[in-house]
Amino acid sequence: MENDAKGSLGDEADPYSKLRVGITYNLKKGIRTEVIDAEAEYDSIDTVLAIKNALEGDNCHVELMEADTDLPKRLQETPVDIVFNIAEGLKGRGREAEVPAVLNMFNIPYTGSDETTLCLALDKALCKRVLSTYRIRTPKYRVFTKDDNRLNTNFSFPCIVKPNAEGSSKGISDICIATNKEELKTLITNNIKAYGQDMLVEEYIDGREFTVGVLGNGDDVHVFSPMEIIYLKKNKFNIYSYNVKQDYKKLIRYECPSKLDPKIEEEMIFMAKKIFKVLSCHDFSRIDFRLNSEGKPYFIEINPLPGLAPGYSDFPMLAEFCGMDYVTLVRSILRNALHRNGLPFQI
Repeated sequence: MENDAKGSLGDEADPYSKLRVGITYNLKKGIRTEVIDAEAEYDSIDTVLAIKNALEGDNCHVELMEADTDLPKRLQETPVDIVFNIAEGLKGRGREAEVPAVLNMFNIPYTGSDETTLCLALDKALCKRVLSTYRIRTPKYRVFTKDDNRLNTNFSFPCIVKPNAEGSSKGISDICIATNKEELKTLITNNIKAYGQDMLVEEYIDGREFTVGVLGNGDDVHVFSPMEIIYLKKNKFNIYSYNVKQDYKKLIRYECPSKLDPKIEEEMIFMAKKIFKVLSCHDFSRIDFRLNSEGKPYFIEINPLPGLAPGYSDFPMLAEFCGMDYVTLVRSILRNALHRNGLPFQI
């Protein structure tokens, strides 16, 4: 039986009745593989419960729904009005689209961007190609595949090597920078073998690093002040790598609001809004930038499904710096989705 949550409300829905929210997610399982960051994008149960606790109250009931192969059956058996989606998907370049596509098939509203936006954003090269047509400044790049990894073009060194379709710094190690062709060839070969996917090689932008949070929809979006990632140990190449994120309290500090020239901050915020709109993002996203030696912001990547681990993930951290606590942030994301889908519930 189809769970037609959106269609079942009708015009007589009571905005003060209990809202049934499902949370879809993928959990870290502690599975050992050849790479240490295989489960980098997945969440711990603590994060799931933190979202549940933030949402649950007198007018909100929460169901936990792990996004495994039983999810379609679970959705049919457990009626919900809306889903709070943080699921990263199980496999493939379009894995982040798995849950939104299923939810759309069952006509169940959900938080966050749709399957098309999530697919586009996860494929870093494709996303850069689209945004470049809108004159969004981004580092020069090229994609290498297992069948085409020849260095037959000139590169400006240093350059950074990263998996083309990953997030959470997965595949970005402390030795992901190549300073010559031999290093580049080795990195490309080893990473394609380790991660089983195409590698994105892009010029290294050597200036300051920022991340920007966006909350809302359409013209009614709020852009938080850019949060700067400041490296405590000055290295030749500072990279927000997987290892740095794991040991962030010792290796970096965050500054928000940052000591940033107002004109540069204004341009970064303008770029963030434009990227959010061009990619048809919904409800919330986080966008990363680096400045070059002249202070010009370069778009690095966007995460329209940013992590929400309290006290760890960048998005709730920058929101808190800007005066928005965790519960308010989580409820704001849900409230944005309710309003966007025309659901009359009050939370």
